[in-house]
Amino acid sequence: KQWYQRRVPITAGVKGRFLIHRIKKEEASYKLCRVKAVKVVAKGIPTITTHDGRTIRYPDPLIKANDTVKFDIASGKAVDFIKFEPGNLAYITGGQNCGRIGIITHKEKHPGSFDIVHIKDSVGHSFATRMSNVFPIGKGKQAWISLPRGKGVRLSIAEERDRRLAAKAKEM
Repeated sequence: KQWYQRRVPITAGVKGRFLIHRIKKEEASYKLCRVKAVKVVAKGIPTITTHDGRTIRYPDPLIKANDTVKFDIASGKAVDFIKFEPGNLAYITGGQNCGRIGIITHKEKHPGSFDIVHIKDSVGHSFATRMSNVFPIGKGKQAWISLPRGKGVRLSIAEERDRRLAAKAKEM
């Protein structure tokens, strides 16, 4: 296949660099979109605006800002949604923790400043980031998209060294 025929979305890895991640054909039929705004436009039509600039008309009334919708590319409609709430799996899209994946533990509201979200990854490391950097990708621990190699876990320098040495010892 030519490079433009492959299904390879580009995401951010845990080191902050771009990561090419191949996906299956059925996963390429939909896209997860983060809801930026919910509003009512002319003639009373409810709409949601997503992070990639799409406007979806007549969404589910339970969808609020910061939630994620599963957008079917063929029909152009929102099929399902994930609430932005503790207990759901999330992907970090910006900041120092960019590329990490974990479970939302709780949210802190700071009036007049940035709201903070605390997240715990699958290894047990906890970290915090701004709410605008958090993108819910699954209900509970079940992700709606395939996860990249490493499952979004950032290793310490010592853990990286130990894995590299173990892999080198296995080769010999």
